[in-house]
Amino acid sequence: MVHVPLVLDLCDEFDDLVVVLAGQEDVPEMVVDFVRRAVELPEGTLPVYRAERTAKHHRGLVRKRVGVTYDQVKARQIVEQSIRKEAAAKNRPADLINIALEKVVEAGLELPGFSTFDKMASKIRTEVNASICTGIHDRMSAAQRAGLMRLLEDRDSDGTTLFNRLKKSAEGPTWPYAAGTRWSYTDRAG
Repeated sequence: MVHVPLVLDLCDEFDDLVVVLAGQEDVPEMVVDFVRRAVELPEGTLPVYRAERTAKHHRGLVRKRVGVTYDQVKARQIVEQSIRKEAAAKNRPADLINIALEKVVEAGLELPGFSTFDKMASKIRTEVNASICTGIHDRMSAAQRAGLMRLLEDRDSDGTTLFNRLKKSAEGPTWPYAAGTRWSYTDRAG
């Protein structure tokens, strides 16, 4: 097996994008194979460094070339702030992660790993959703809360709850209904 550090300069539509594959455990096998084939390296080439010092030096060179700063604490603060701000209006983790990615890039910081974004989006979204539900609960009167509980507790003879009936989809309009509506609009129009 050949052990070659893979430091690749690739042109991106925005600027130079430098990809550093620093360790085999960090890089999915599919990515290693793709990069290996793209630069025509022999089969079995692994993205490893023989010395940690070399890997550290390469990461520093890449940061300098791309113009980013390594400050994971600040990057995580930006991720948390942007996700927390947007989670009240957006619920999809992908949307929250994309917004956080943009903010970290705008700040000129090295991106944390995807798992960091994913875990933070999940945790913060859960907190924000719980806060929204608590706010709704606190604004309701005791009678309104009791009415909501009845939706789940009161059952029909077939065992379904009022909530089941509430969430049942409406049926499509029938022809007589649609025809009657159409004619009533036409009659009013004269």
